[in-house]
Amino acid sequence: MEAGLTGASPAGARRKWVVWCSGGPRMADCRCLAAARLKGIGKICLLTPDAMHPFRAFINLYTAISEADWERVAACLDVRTVPAGDCLVEAGRVCRHLYFLERGLLRFFVWKEGVEVTKFFTEAPYMFTSQRSFTSQLPATETIEALETSIVWQLSVTDAYALLTVPAWADFVRRLTQQVQQYTEAILEELQTETAERRYRALLRDRPQLVRRVPLRHLASYLGIAPQSLSRIRRKLT
Repeated sequence: MEAGLTGASPAGARRKWVVWCSGGPRMADCRCLAAARLKGIGKICLLTPDAMHPFRAFINLYTAISEADWERVAACLDVRTVPAGDCLVEAGRVCRHLYFLERGLLRFFVWKEGVEVTKFFTEAPYMFTSQRSFTSQLPATETIEALETSIVWQLSVTDAYALLTVPAWADFVRRLTQQVQQYTEAILEELQTETAERRYRALLRDRPQLVRRVPLRHLASYLGIAPQSLSRIRRKLT
């Protein structure tokens, strides 16, 4: 959580301190902050009102959230750094958190006849979870893997539901859920109506950065073709 040393400047402005270590932000109380200064550990950042928390900025894309409501949300947040190759959610285990991806890239995949099948990718900044597992608290059928070292903020299932009493949070969740449903329907429609080459062309047009960041084998799996077939499509388009 973005907690740590809080205080007032001579002008009375509120300040928040965060220690940024090599792997990302870290919790800091007064003693930890002092130690970081003395030892030269990480980078100490002063968050001014202009430096809005990335999750709050994301919420504001969907609905306005007051300072009081944001503080209730912020009190529930924990931050973690996920190394590339690690999994946030694993098939067969219950997903107990709702996540916000501040930085990085994720892959959702399932196992089918002993083979990984990529469902989709999530780029920062965005919210994510294993929806059915999170909602039902039953084991997940999918795995969520970090393709790059990622910074993730998480809320427990208990806190996420308790926050629904906060109007701005409830409105944000409703709008985001609608967007995710529309996105999922669009993917299913593409799978049924578009060829792998046309889907790849669409990725190049709409998400060129993603194409450059994702390994070929995962892109091929997402498109439902062998890596060799994707290589042929790439040569054809160059």
